[in-house]
Amino acid sequence: MKNLLAVLLIVSLASCRKKEDDSTPDQNTTSTSQLIFRFHFDSTQARLNNFGAVTGVPAGHGSLSPHFNLMSAHYIELAQDSFTLLGNGAVVYRAPEVNNGGLAIDFDQAVLAADGGIFFSIPLSQVAAGTYKWLRVSLAYQNYDISYRYYYNTVPYDAQGTIASFIGFNTYIHNYTIKDSTIAVNANKLQGFWGFETTNFSITTVSQGQAPPGATTVPNPLAFTSPVPAGSCVVTGKFDSPLIISSSGSTDKTVTVSVSTNHSFEWVEHSNPLYFEPLDGDTVIDMGVRGIEPHVQ
Repeated sequence: MKNLLAVLLIVSLASCRKKEDDSTPDQNTTSTSQLIFRFHFDSTQARLNNFGAVTGVPAGHGSLSPHFNLMSAHYIELAQDSFTLLGNGAVVYRAPEVNNGGLAIDFDQAVLAADGGIFFSIPLSQVAAGTYKWLRVSLAYQNYDISYRYYYNTVPYDAQGTIASFIGFNTYIHNYTIKDSTIAVNANKLQGFWGFETTNFSITTVSQGQAPPGATTVPNPLAFTSPVPAGSCVVTGKFDSPLIISSSGSTDKTVTVSVSTNHSFEWVEHSNPLYFEPLDGDTVIDMGVRGIEPHVQ
């Protein structure tokens, strides 16, 4: 009987300890608050020039607002004020790079985000505490659809095409997909390299090209107090309300980077105004975005 009571006591204690362990939360499931970055593409947002001033389309040029599919970023920096020089703010992201004949963004590892998609997140604990008024995002790649016109036997046809545009300072491209066509490159390409795909009468055609240096608009309202290198595509925008990072932050913060696509595809007119007609002499002059507005949530 004494032995039986001892066994029952041991079982009872083990049972109590098991219930106590079950009530303790698993530390590995505790979530960490994040600083989250999302893209939003807006064709109605202000159209800015390189100095961050509102601008129209020059005489003799045509333009349209593309339908954006995807975008990627190479660099994200939080700047305390308008005098914070590039690199002296809180750099929270730099995309993977390679050095195959020169330092370049590694497109194979690029994060491609659609409208509303997350392109980067970082634990708030890894971001320096402070108050940030400006955001710098170096854009690297964009993929969008455009409309254009061509003529066959003098009959006009309106068509659609897709453009893949590399706007980072330098990108190593193993291969890339425009829409349905995958193109092998295996080389570095400077800012302004592009590929175009269209299908008409069940025939798909692909063309590629390189925009001249300086042809890509990179809006920077701080151009006179905090310039960025030419060809870097570091677009600068002011937060709608300052982003405040504290050491005791316990909830996620989301920054929606609203990108202006307002008539961001621009060409020199050589034919019928209001239509992009590449087969009739219209030549692309600019594929840059037209500003960013970061919104904090």
